[in-house]
Amino acid sequence: MCGVVGFVSKHGLAQKNVLRGLSCLEYRGYDSTGFACIDQQSRLHIQKVVGSLNNLIPALEAKSIDGTIAIGHTRWATHGMATLENAHPHTDCGQSLALIHNGIIENHQILRKQLQQQGHTFTSESDSEVIAHLAETFIQEQLRPSAILQKLSETLQGAYAYIILSQNFPNQLLIARNRSPLCLAIGKDGIFVASDPLAFPEQVDQMLFLPDKSYAVVTHNEYQIFDFVGNLLDVQLEKADKLVVVSGKGDYEHYMLKEIFEQKQAILRTLYEYKSGQTIQERLGLSTQAIKELEEITIVGCGTSFHAGLIGQFFLESIAQVATTVQLGSEFRHKTFLPRKKSVCIAISQSGQTADTLEAVELVKQHKVPVVALTNVAQSSLARESNGLLVTQAGPEIAVASTKAFSTQVATLYWLAHQIALVKGLIDNTSMLQVEQDLEAVASMLEANIAVHKDSIVADLDLYVSFKNYIFLGRHVTYPFALEAALKLKEISYIFSQAYSAGELKHGPLALVDATVPVILFSHPDESIYKKIVANAQEVKARKGFLIVFACQGQEELLELADKSFIMQTGPALLSPLAMTGVMQFFCYVLAKKMGRSIDKPRNLAKSVTVE
Repeated sequence: MCGVVGFVSKHGLAQKNVLRGLSCLEYRGYDSTGFACIDQQSRLHIQKVVGSLNNLIPALEAKSIDGTIAIGHTRWATHGMATLENAHPHTDCGQSLALIHNGIIENHQILRKQLQQQGHTFTSESDSEVIAHLAETFIQEQLRPSAILQKLSETLQGAYAYIILSQNFPNQLLIARNRSPLCLAIGKDGIFVASDPLAFPEQVDQMLFLPDKSYAVVTHNEYQIFDFVGNLLDVQLEKADKLVVVSGKGDYEHYMLKEIFEQKQAILRTLYEYKSGQTIQERLGLSTQAIKELEEITIVGCGTSFHAGLIGQFFLESIAQVATTVQLGSEFRHKTFLPRKKSVCIAISQSGQTADTLEAVELVKQHKVPVVALTNVAQSSLARESNGLLVTQAGPEIAVASTKAFSTQVATLYWLAHQIALVKGLIDNTSMLQVEQDLEAVASMLEANIAVHKDSIVADLDLYVSFKNYIFLGRHVTYPFALEAALKLKEISYIFSQAYSAGELKHGPLALVDATVPVILFSHPDESIYKKIVANAQEVKARKGFLIVFACQGQEELLELADKSFIMQTGPALLSPLAMTGVMQFFCYVLAKKMGRSIDKPRNLAKSVTVE
């Protein structure tokens, strides 16, 4: 999940632009950071540090390293620990080139042994270093840059996006991609290359995404792109007038807190986008008849997107009356996929670059099943690989723990289920208008619920942080929400937490319940489900469990059983998770803050999971 940035300047120095780009890519990893440049005397300089960009900047200032062509890297460790030796850029034996890489080289062990037998000396455990030594051997054969890239493409196996900077070609960047994203932008100051358009400054004029299985040679004013066979490609530039600019935290201490409080507007923006412009047929890439005849929907996602999909399953089955399954992207390719003839796949990814989800989409497409991307990034790999596109309007989400991306995904799936129902004649336009009004109302409830409960949560923080483990319970649509809550707590506070269906409590998890393990129970507005939830709460209290409940208004019996409680405005029953989302996220946030955790950049994690 590393971030790579390269810049060839038309005039002046490159460091400032590379560091700015890296600052926008730390969501991809922050185990180590590095920079390399070639100065005006064609000398290569490299500086790398363990940790984030904040550690790299003073190191560069101390050595006054800069040049007219430069690369930068921010790492999430896969092969090798987060050490200086494993940090990028990597170099060759002769220290004449620098290499930065995002992805995994699957045949690196075989290549390493071969290169060592040829006399190459490795200084890291990283799979990426083999690219640098391979490039060195091809340069020694006096091959031109495009031939070097072609030979690398013939040798390397796996997913990769890399940039090579060499003293032998002091004014050129050598770049390539295979199943890992890489894009290029042209600005008045030069040409940029990066993992994500987020790294590009606002001033760039045009951009393009490198096609999969392609490489390019880039100078300050031109580029040539080839496929892996060596054919010159004509890749059209796009107008770069919709680049997303990452804003600061404002008055908030952390991006996560800012993003929690941006959810209401994010949902409203998303809903406004869907209500205007394209029809549902155009958005899904399906005809009216195809929508009417849908027999099956397969949802694929990972992490938070998977949980949103599980919630969406209730919407699509109960509202649109379409059989729906939800699959983990990381497991999907290892299972037998037996789609019905009239089916569609909805692939959910906040970044649109999630490797496991993209691999699942590739398999789905082999079965001739249409794919609809549900993503926050309209220019992502997932969006380009799909037949249809639903773009949430969450805006940039910088904190690793997802907040507004999750809530806009849930809101989108609710809206989508009703749109399908409308096409099928199950509801009318008046009902659809009510649905949109309900989403607007629940977005306001999400925000209002935080305002009501944030002070009481903070007042009891000493109690909440005294617990070492947490159990989360839910039923029906609040069960997948409990899964999301458990994930949110563990990823930012590092407290072990586990979620269960409340009905499964007596089938094993009840053995964990005692006075030292708090149980957080998410209720449900439906009366018949609520009665079951009360019974589960009684089971917890019978074992002296400490019970924290997220209750709906008027649920007095449940409130009487609770040791701590938060009464929620919820709106329609199926939207209750959306209404509870803000308070749940705020609860996890303040626990992590109280414990002194690195909230926006939790240990071992990265925002965009672009490796399998």
